[in-house]
Amino acid sequence: MGSEIFSSAISRAKSRNLSVVELTRLVDVLKMTEGMANALTLFKTWIKHNGDNPLLYAVLFNYGVALTDVGDLAAARTCLERATIINPDFMPAHINLGRVYEKIGAADKAVLQWSLMVDKLAMLTGTAITHKTIALNQMARVLEERSQDDPAEARLRHSLELDSSQREAVQHLIALRQRQCKWPVVAPWDRITRDVLMTGISPLSIAVLADDPLLQLASNWNYNKSDVGMPDGGLVSSHWAAREGRKTGPLRIGYLSSDLRAHAVGFLMAEVFELHDPGAVEVSVYYCGPDADDSIQARIKAVVDHWVPISHLDDAAAARRIADDGIHILVDVNGYTKDGRTKLVLLRPAPVIVNWLGFPGSMASPYHHYIIADDWVIPEEQELYFSEKVLRLACYQPNDRKRIVSSKQPSRGDVGLPDDVIVYCCFNGAQKINRFTFERWMTILNRVPGSVLWLLESSEGVVERLRQFAKQNGIAEDRIIFAKKATNPDHLARYPLADLFLDTLPYGAHTTASDALWMGVPVLTLSGRSFASRVCGSLVRAAGLPDLACVSPAEYVDRAVALGRNKAAIQIYKDRLAAERDHCVLFDTPSLVRRLESLYAQMWSEFENGQQPSPDLTNLDVYLEIGIKENYDEREVQSVADYRAWWLEKLAHRHALRAIGPDRRLWTTEAAAARSTLLK
Repeated sequence: MGSEIFSSAISRAKSRNLSVVELTRLVDVLKMTEGMANALTLFKTWIKHNGDNPLLYAVLFNYGVALTDVGDLAAARTCLERATIINPDFMPAHINLGRVYEKIGAADKAVLQWSLMVDKLAMLTGTAITHKTIALNQMARVLEERSQDDPAEARLRHSLELDSSQREAVQHLIALRQRQCKWPVVAPWDRITRDVLMTGISPLSIAVLADDPLLQLASNWNYNKSDVGMPDGGLVSSHWAAREGRKTGPLRIGYLSSDLRAHAVGFLMAEVFELHDPGAVEVSVYYCGPDADDSIQARIKAVVDHWVPISHLDDAAAARRIADDGIHILVDVNGYTKDGRTKLVLLRPAPVIVNWLGFPGSMASPYHHYIIADDWVIPEEQELYFSEKVLRLACYQPNDRKRIVSSKQPSRGDVGLPDDVIVYCCFNGAQKINRFTFERWMTILNRVPGSVLWLLESSEGVVERLRQFAKQNGIAEDRIIFAKKATNPDHLARYPLADLFLDTLPYGAHTTASDALWMGVPVLTLSGRSFASRVCGSLVRAAGLPDLACVSPAEYVDRAVALGRNKAAIQIYKDRLAAERDHCVLFDTPSLVRRLESLYAQMWSEFENGQQPSPDLTNLDVYLEIGIKENYDEREVQSVADYRAWWLEKLAHRHALRAIGPDRRLWTTEAAAARSTLLK
């Protein structure tokens, strides 16, 4: 039975004595006090008895939005369709109707709905531009999900021409061009400048674009400031529950992730949870990903102390839940990746916050205190490129020794590979392949007659584009072979058909590399200066193959050629992997977990003793201003012999024009004084 407020509202709706403004207010009250059911009933009653109200279309729209929120998509569709018929010029109804069509699987109708809306918005007013850009962006998103990349890119360009301040549209455009292997990736046009594209780029895309750790740090800081922003409320100012009773008992560790399922991160971490010492840590998982029902998630759920789904909670409620659970250390396993909840993390739900595994780089945020790495991924001399304090494992990346591998062992003929030739492979996503990497691969194929390159299948456009690029480099198209998509067990089973895995730069293989090494395939990598470029080097070194971690493009190419011309040498590496796999650092997950737990103890001790690190974000606006001027599609940072001197020269030039205050990275007081002397 409803409350007095509800009963009165229903009576007024039936007697046509409830204005739209008052209806909207009462619906909000009912949502907060009594739940959605009574709010929906009030909407339905008002619509039934007020069918001639001139604002009926707006009420139908609000009702449709509410029905969408509770998952009643059929009823939402009916309401929104009716709203667009009553008032064809009410654009929010068109936008949301398209979203409902998309949710029910009618993507073609969604795109058509938004296209009709765009056509209606020919007159350029401020409101029309806003609605038109929303529609264009929605169309681009759906087209991209359906691998209709060229139409998606066209709509994003159109949207940006209308409003170049749309950071999200820039991010999608850059990511889309990377996924399509369209080079140059950052391609300004008459209405959109390089600065607009470079300042809008996402953290993952900048990691793929440029092996420039200072630019990455500054760009990530800009993303955090501009896209994560400031909270509207919900900041956790006291961590009383975490402090209470901590003198004894295990540390309460929270893992925040959307990927603890059949996903690259889930594959890596499953055994970590099985090996945690309950005497050292009490483990809670705060899962913010899509519904999943797979064996990886089942394994994790079976062993953690608490599995807490939070996808249905807003950031403030989720942060309060984590704080009330008394979590001492929150491990952000997403960072700036899909479905990450950085806006939750900024509310400081735990006293200590850690960046580990999901995002390969610095968060450049004021609230991530630590980053977990290893000696190769972040050498001591490169700690200045990170805002977090660096703590290290023997090898940064965990691995699951219980990988499921299909019992079906295909032959080369089964997967379209020729026999008796050298098969180089790279199963990284297409977005990681840039012009410089592909040119190196073509050089290798040119110098190893008959060899082939085996890549993961992508869209038809990407396949054709890469084959044409190969042809332009003197390589027959049939020497570029694409592997069909397969389940993970079947994919693992086909790895041994390859002779040598060739890595990408600047964003190299991570889970993919450990999969190759587990299946006995040597991996040749080129370690750059940035985090994402050095992970694979860490993995091959931890697997006992340190000489396959190259440090220059020339070394990478020459070693790939030498191995391709000497299959017996490749076999030595394969034999070494087979002999050492179960004993090497890379797959010593129990030791990694023990070390991880000791790092957690160190973090908590530093917090209790008032020694918690404070992220240093000084001058990152200046580093961003300078870094975005470089054309990374034309010049690979690997060609810069003295990286520090290269940056210092640019900083000195900027300082001569407008003074820069000192920081603790490159533009120290001493460096500024030395450069100022040289400029005099």
